[in-house]
Amino acid sequence: MAFDLATFSGRAAAWPHGEGEDRPLIIGIAGGSGSGKSTIVQSVVDIVGSDVVVQFPHDAYYRDQEHLTYEERLQINYDHPDSLENELMIKHLAALRSGQPVDRPVYDFSSHTRAPETVRVEPESVIIVDGILVLAEPELRALMDLRVYIDTDADLRLLRRLQRDIVERGRTVDSVLAQYEKTVRPMHLQFVEPSKRYADIIVPEGYNPGAIGTVTSMIRHFLTERNAPV
Repeated sequence: MAFDLATFSGRAAAWPHGEGEDRPLIIGIAGGSGSGKSTIVQSVVDIVGSDVVVQFPHDAYYRDQEHLTYEERLQINYDHPDSLENELMIKHLAALRSGQPVDRPVYDFSSHTRAPETVRVEPESVIIVDGILVLAEPELRALMDLRVYIDTDADLRLLRRLQRDIVERGRTVDSVLAQYEKTVRPMHLQFVEPSKRYADIIVPEGYNPGAIGTVTSMIRHFLTERNAPV
């Protein structure tokens, strides 16, 4: 889907009036598990600067399952929208949008519970909201100025998920494959893939330097326009 600087400028010019010229630019980046979202977000942060861009991950908002036994937690479908506390994330994102800092939760994927500590997030100039389902939630989409979908082949996504869950989350190969077959693939087809139609930009094949350049150019254009004298 074509989305150039002229289109972006027209959209961005519409919102500062009445909301405050310092309102952060909010970018949503979605795509299937293992599509390369985190790599692209980190690339944008590295290029533009962590003092300007902050990552706001959707998967930090998985519901706390501490009241359940570990065996019961394993039965939850973590790829369904209901597994995420979207109402809290929307509240936090709205606060950031209005210039207020928030304390976002930290999720422990090995135990499927929320950690006691939180992370203070400041309303930086640009906030990137990333997660498999961020474009599937209408209230989240409504808070975004730019929506990006990372469209990566299923076999590559599965390989990346295997590596991540084994190395970073202490999972076994069998458990990762069982979850992929039981919930990841069905939920991707039901919720994630259809959300692609809401994207302003569709990035093919995961890591794409051209797409990263487009997003960073839009961010810099936004910052230049916002700082220009009225």
